[in-house]
Amino acid sequence: MIKSLRGMNDILSEDYERFTYFIKTATQIAQRYGYHFIETPLLEETALFKRSVGESSDIVGKEMYQFTDKGGNDVCLRPEGTAGVVRAFIQKKLDRAGGVHRFFYHGCMFRYERPQKGRLRQFHQFGVESFGVESVYEDASMIMMVSDILKALRIGYRLQLNSLGDSNCMPQYRDNLVSFIESVEDEICEDCQRRKTTNPIRVLDCKNEKCQELYKDAPKLINALCDGCQSDFDKLKKILDDNGIEYEIDTNLVRGLDYYSKTAFEFVSDNIGSQSAIAGGGRYDRLVEFLDGRTTPAVGFAMGIERLLELIEMPQTSRNGYYIGAMDEECVDLVVKLAQKKRATDKVSIDYKPRGFKAHMKNADKVDAKFICIIGSNEMQNGVVTIKNLVDKSETTINIDEF
Repeated sequence: MIKSLRGMNDILSEDYERFTYFIKTATQIAQRYGYHFIETPLLEETALFKRSVGESSDIVGKEMYQFTDKGGNDVCLRPEGTAGVVRAFIQKKLDRAGGVHRFFYHGCMFRYERPQKGRLRQFHQFGVESFGVESVYEDASMIMMVSDILKALRIGYRLQLNSLGDSNCMPQYRDNLVSFIESVEDEICEDCQRRKTTNPIRVLDCKNEKCQELYKDAPKLINALCDGCQSDFDKLKKILDDNGIEYEIDTNLVRGLDYYSKTAFEFVSDNIGSQSAIAGGGRYDRLVEFLDGRTTPAVGFAMGIERLLELIEMPQTSRNGYYIGAMDEECVDLVVKLAQKKRATDKVSIDYKPRGFKAHMKNADKVDAKFICIIGSNEMQNGVVTIKNLVDKSETTINIDEF
């Protein structure tokens, strides 16, 4: 038997209902904030992610589904959504058009990593990207949008904040951090030793317990912010305070991608094990320029949908639609005809196999039908159909032609 590839799962039944409920809820909220849908290709040039995500990241270094296509092009399946949206933003010359551009997207992403609870090799993300707004109010708006989505899905969370500084304060902090790393270099993991020369700040994101213990004594970027970054971070906290958004400061929060600067945030849950992040993002004012566009302020976030599915509290569903069944073989054609007519206005489930009344009632319950119509020889002879309301138990008999 051929099975699905490891870490690439099917979405069926209840999971599909939760999946579509999430997409519908998140889409409606993003649209309320003035965002518009964008779709980018699953397949992109590998260079796009090497230049944006960064070669020091685990995504580029270890996890990309990368190959050479039949035309000799170095391509990969997208491991995240932001880079593709930025590429489209530049390619459509929106960076030259000026103004504000706000997009949301959802779709498959691919990372070759160890599958675990809520983390797959083919997974889905919902993401939002804003271009052209430098104000920290946009950062706060992003955070409030994530909060609104999680509240609408009735998912509890904790919000963690940090500031990654900018080109004014990062260089000196980077030198101080490298000095600290060198002082404990014999005790840190191989990944951190590699990151020391590629992107030192990423060591703070290391999941190795021994490294994490060592980095408690590392210098904190939040204590070395320049006046501009400190002012923005203080303003962000005030906006969140004024709008009732609770948060905690995590000085080791750096995010997993190289393009972030200034605001960084993560929403975490205590209900999904060690992999607790359920949404995250921040500001990336330099990324458009890195990809050969005009310098454009930008901020965004992404949510891993599979990580949220089992946390979603689905709303109570009410019965709806019709179930139509046949009592006798000779009635099946009429059942199909009536179902096809009714589907012009309503959801209809049918059973092509003749069954007894109790069996049809069980089937109607399985599909949560509000109405049930059973067609037998008497109904055919008399040209009538009885419609039973399974909610209030009332019955109505009408002519078949009126159904």
